[in-house]
Amino acid sequence: MNQTTYNSLKAFIWGIANDCLVDVYDVGDYRKVILPFFVIRRFDAVLMPKHDDVVKKRIEFEKKGITVDIDPALCTIAGQAFCNRSDYTLTDLKSRTNQQQLKRDFIAYLDGFSQNVQEILSKFKIRNEIDTLSEHDRLGLLIEKFVDPRYNFSTEPVLNDDGTVRIEGLDNHSMGTLFEDVIRQFNEETNITDAGRHFTPRDIVELMADLAFIPVQDQIQSTTYRIYDGACGTGGMLTVGEQHIQTLAARRGKRVSIKLFGQENADETYAIARADMLVKGEGAQANNIRYGSTISEDRFAHEEFDFMLSNPPFGTSWKSELKAWGDIKKDDISDPRFIIEYDGNPEFSLVPDIGDPQMLFLANNISKMKRSPGLKSRIVEVHSGSAMFTGKAGSGWSNLRRYIIEQDMLEAIVALPENMFYRAGISTYLWIVTNKKEDRRKGKVQLIDATSMKSALRKNLGDKNCELTPEINRQILGWYLAFDSAPAQYSKVFENAEFGYWSVDIHRPLRLTIRITDAGIESLPSKGKDAVIKELMIAAKEKLGTQEWHNYNDFMQQLDELAGSLNLKLTAARIGLIKKLFTSISEDAEPVLNTDGSPESDKNLKETAQVPLLYEGGISAFFENEVHPYVTDAWVDETSIVVGYELSFNKYFYMPIELRNARDIINDIQNIEENTDGLLSSIIGGVL
Repeated sequence: MNQTTYNSLKAFIWGIANDCLVDVYDVGDYRKVILPFFVIRRFDAVLMPKHDDVVKKRIEFEKKGITVDIDPALCTIAGQAFCNRSDYTLTDLKSRTNQQQLKRDFIAYLDGFSQNVQEILSKFKIRNEIDTLSEHDRLGLLIEKFVDPRYNFSTEPVLNDDGTVRIEGLDNHSMGTLFEDVIRQFNEETNITDAGRHFTPRDIVELMADLAFIPVQDQIQSTTYRIYDGACGTGGMLTVGEQHIQTLAARRGKRVSIKLFGQENADETYAIARADMLVKGEGAQANNIRYGSTISEDRFAHEEFDFMLSNPPFGTSWKSELKAWGDIKKDDISDPRFIIEYDGNPEFSLVPDIGDPQMLFLANNISKMKRSPGLKSRIVEVHSGSAMFTGKAGSGWSNLRRYIIEQDMLEAIVALPENMFYRAGISTYLWIVTNKKEDRRKGKVQLIDATSMKSALRKNLGDKNCELTPEINRQILGWYLAFDSAPAQYSKVFENAEFGYWSVDIHRPLRLTIRITDAGIESLPSKGKDAVIKELMIAAKEKLGTQEWHNYNDFMQQLDELAGSLNLKLTAARIGLIKKLFTSISEDAEPVLNTDGSPESDKNLKETAQVPLLYEGGISAFFENEVHPYVTDAWVDETSIVVGYELSFNKYFYMPIELRNARDIINDIQNIEENTDGLLSSIIGGVL
């Protein structure tokens, strides 16, 4: 659909809301009516050409006493995966002048839709609004507006008498995009902070589809391919994905069958996704768009897919999923998609922080990759920067990165320009993941910096102020395909291990001096089971004196002997109390020793180092080169070593701003002084 027609249709729909719902609904509630009417009108327009034939066939069935299970036959007559058996179209209802009659007929019209449409209508909850619309005489007005012949909601174009196109048809992706646009506009009018959260702009979807299919286009065979989106929204990615692979297959003389699968947990977007499938004549595929949370209610458990495209939610809490799992805690999750066996750990966790679910969607997709010989699976998924670096080694974030990279599944990451989506100021990245890399990519990861590749929009769409033109998309795809031959300014290739590191704790000994003071003794308890410590320290003062001891261990040995002579036991709690009241940290003191003779660690001096996996000589060499020369008493805690992974585009692509030459700056200042000579005098009239 061309942009002019699209913009006209969008303005028309928004105008209906303002014309028909003002003073009846708050602006924030316009969507309750407009969105379902939008879809109903879409169905109505698609069914219009065969409506009379469907009614005629229904009457034939009724005369034969057949009233049950006739939807399949009527759908065949309609030529669609859905039908409406009622006597009316929306155009018929436009002529009703009696509001009660209109209300009854409209309800009958809705009831006439086949069962697969009924589920869509129930998610929109449009029946809840009929009484309000009827009581305020707005139902007829709404219908009249939506059937305006100047606007075409059908997939087929409206033709002139000579066969030329008067009004082009509304294709399925434009329908989904238009729906998303209307949602965003409603949200913005009411200052909803997540305006546009459902929407992945068409230019991004096109790039994702290119990266998913074009690299393997020569491997496409005449067979069935399954495309999946676990956060499908209105199904736009599925639709574009299908179009891309069909086009690529046709160019190579292949005939492919495409099966689409998606899951969505928002009522409205789920309804539009199923509606799109029905309008495309794919009733069976509509059943593959399933309702519910992908995280806690996987509707495609144990299934595998060839291609997975997704833009999952990020930066939002997924705490509600724990309740759906049975009100469990995060550490109690046992879902095999997120808790796997890896590296000898039967409970290797891929679960991220509770405040961001995006990596759960990626883990879900990985669990659905094909393991059988052949093309296997490709994933292209949108992520925020958090997916690359959030989480310490051993966390769910880092573990998933580790698993993907060590299993050699991360093919590339593309950094997109900012403000490509409706979320303000968010940097976004496309992850390309596959379990069948081509030979030249094995053991390597490609990073593509496309942050400067953008074309400014003439008018912002929410916070989206730029787009990827087809030319830009081809350029990015070209860098991807060029791999290690792409220009280094935009693309770099690294060994997998480049992004890995050992997280290791570096300890230094606790060094304490100890001195018995009257203030410390007075602070000891005079009653209770620990009152004996006060007696002990008074005795120690008399025997050991009040001088400062620089060897804590020698002092405590003598104190322990004194305690034994008094039949007292120095428990850990009592030793802790003595440390609190009588010791001070001092670099000049001897290290405090544990009972096994090893130095006790000073928790305040502990550091956690990240040692690159590619560091020559490993942890021991790192310690000898980078730590020991500066802190000779430090040691490595071998039990703390954990492998982690993180990625950083800034590390590899940051270009510092070149500073101007000092002489050029001085010349500019001198020129300014010359050009403004006498300016002050002229301003104040020559009087100084």
